[in-house]
Amino acid sequence: MNKDIATPVRTKEILKKHGFSFKKSLGQNFLIDTNILKRIVDHAELTEESGAIEIGPGIGALTEQLAKSSKKVTAFEIDQRLLPILSDTLSPYNNVNIIHEDILKADVKKVIEEEFADISDLMVVANLPYYVTTPIILKLLSENLPIRGIVCMLQKEVADRIAAKPGTKEYGSLSIAIQYYTEAETVMIVPKTVFMPQPNVDSAVIRLTKRVKPIVEVQDEDFLFIVTRASFAQRRKTILNNLTSQLPDGKSKKELILAALEASDVDPTRRGETLSIKEFGRLSDALLPNFK
Repeated sequence: MNKDIATPVRTKEILKKHGFSFKKSLGQNFLIDTNILKRIVDHAELTEESGAIEIGPGIGALTEQLAKSSKKVTAFEIDQRLLPILSDTLSPYNNVNIIHEDILKADVKKVIEEEFADISDLMVVANLPYYVTTPIILKLLSENLPIRGIVCMLQKEVADRIAAKPGTKEYGSLSIAIQYYTEAETVMIVPKTVFMPQPNVDSAVIRLTKRVKPIVEVQDEDFLFIVTRASFAQRRKTILNNLTSQLPDGKSKKELILAALEASDVDPTRRGETLSIKEFGRLSDALLPNFK
């Protein structure tokens, strides 16, 4: 019977054996609580026919639980120093493959074709490095990968923004970008005490379930996100003021922006945070002819 990796004693033993020191620049915080890892995996709802993609496996604590719950795990690890450790800690599992690559530079679609050819149910499950959480999630969603969804641990504050509803102070262009592709829900809060070393903030686990098709149909996805980012540029400003100051040549096109707001039934004195994604969809389609 293998001892779980994710205990304080075993983690210290592994780090000492391999002479490993944490790199702050890589946002390395290892989980040392097996129960929390098991709960994260439970939220991914894997079966023995599922595949799991992991990002930043560290010393293999979450990888181990995924290996026990799925048919195959492929993990991306950027830190070369961890490869021999992973090869040691995960040696009992023959259904794990570690790829030494930066997920942000990887051709994930190609990896999925090669690694999971015989698997139709695929989830991303990860304890994400906090400094690159958003770019990683947006990459995975915008590349239209054949995944059912993502269950990941991240900074609680970012989780709050991702799952936020219109009219709240957390709601913004990030909420819209992610909820456009997925249904987002925070499924658990994780205290900082279960990490080594302890981060300065609490974490949350968020589950993103991919929509069959985006929540709103728009003529140009990229332009939708340009409009939403512009609308939140200065939160206290009205949507008209933000769009006028942020869109290219917005000042000279103020009348056209006003007309687009009117056509999409959006009061120009509203703030961006009050608009639903569907309203942003209508608005971006109305604005598009004047900005393309």
